[in-house]
Amino acid sequence: MTIPPRLSLLGGAAALLSALVAGPAIAAPAPAAPGAAVSATAVRAAAVGEICSSALPAQAHDTLDLIEAGGPYPYEQDGTVFQNREGILPSQSTGYYHEYTVVTPGADNRGARRIVTGSSAEDYYTADHYASFDRVDHGC
Repeated sequence: MTIPPRLSLLGGAAALLSALVAGPAIAAPAPAAPGAAVSATAVRAAAVGEICSSALPAQAHDTLDLIEAGGPYPYEQDGTVFQNREGILPSQSTGYYHEYTVVTPGADNRGARRIVTGSSAEDYYTADHYASFDRVDHGC
């Protein structure tokens, strides 16, 4: 999901939108002064939160274990380059990020859940097909 640039002109409403899109685990940015512009970059940055490893669904742990082992992966798209077209994750060169499916019980397709890894060993989880991301904190 891309947030249209015109929403960045809504000031404090952008913080509310970020909180609604990203979910309660993410601290929303401080509301802007009435009438002040909030940049689209600030709205996107608010969409990256943090999640404790222990709060991930069991299937995400299965995916992380497969990544650590180097596969085999259940879907041929697993391990492919993630383009970051939404611009939500920190900007990096092409090939920096790779995506992996997190199995969704009962889904008859890949579902919306993914783990995206970065070359610097960071992991991101999305439950909403790239609309928002949480960086995985493996220390909790």
